[in-house]
Amino acid sequence: MNFCSHCGHSVHFAIPDGDDRPRYICEACGTIHYQNPRIVAGTLPVKGTKILLCKRAIAPRKGYWTLPAGFMENAETTLEAAARETLEEACAEVSLHGLYTLINLPHINQVYMIFLADLWGSFDAGPESLEVALFEEHEIPWDELAFPTIERTLHHFYADREQGAFPLHISDITPEDRERYFGSA
Repeated sequence: MNFCSHCGHSVHFAIPDGDDRPRYICEACGTIHYQNPRIVAGTLPVKGTKILLCKRAIAPRKGYWTLPAGFMENAETTLEAAARETLEEACAEVSLHGLYTLINLPHINQVYMIFLADLWGSFDAGPESLEVALFEEHEIPWDELAFPTIERTLHHFYADREQGAFPLHISDITPEDRERYFGSA
């Protein structure tokens, strides 16, 4: 950040009085620009024994498979964001259940919130998807999943399905986890 979004003057990066971490501070109007993590909300849509995945039509990870999910917008709840993203990416309507995975990615300032959902009706590729398909467990394209958050969520789902219970899973993905998933770049 180089300029204040309130007055247009230059900013500097420093620790404000009474704070414990550096922030962008406007030299002219004194506005402190707080930057907070972004929430990614989505669903794990289930129809019978199959789950719905979307092949990404956009970067990052274009051409790889993911669950329908995306950044939460202002003035919407996490449930609304998850349902909206599912409709946008898979043209699918779902009945949402509880929060299923909450995965922190502090190194990229994101929090993933994936809700279990029942898929009903039809589905199709939205503008952010190349294709959308239902998969049985043995059909999941594990080597073609877009993100470690998706792989982790799916592993939880299949383990929990065997147990017959779907508790909330809270975890972190670190840079080391990401390197194991994508390799060093």
